[in-house]
Amino acid sequence: MGNRFASGKNAIAECDRCGQRYKLKILRREIIKTKNFDLLVCPECWDPDHPQLQLGMYPVDDPQGLRNPRPDKSYVVSGLLADGSLGEGSRIFQWGWNPVGGARADDASLTPNNLVLNVEVGLVTVVTT
Repeated sequence: MGNRFASGKNAIAECDRCGQRYKLKILRREIIKTKNFDLLVCPECWDPDHPQLQLGMYPVDDPQGLRNPRPDKSYVVSGLLADGSLGEGSRIFQWGWNPVGGARADDASLTPNNLVLNVEVGLVTVVTT
């Protein structure tokens, strides 16, 4: 008993999405959410099955809380200064933008800002030979 179908090496088919004509062996099957829809599409129209389309198909257990949490004691250690005295800690940082070096009156208690802006203007001489 021979093959049930012809080889199709010279067959021409249309893309099911855009309608352009291509060789049948160039067209690829379209798979959406792990399901084959029997669509044959050209390389320009073909989209791989994206993993984000499979959200909700598999159970996900992603707990956020910790059982028996412990306080962070590294804060005090990281706040030690070079002379051994207790400083502010590494997690206290200051940022400044518009204006740099002074917090507004309404948010001074939330974001203390002791930054100082230093600007220098000078001349640059370029010598060409």
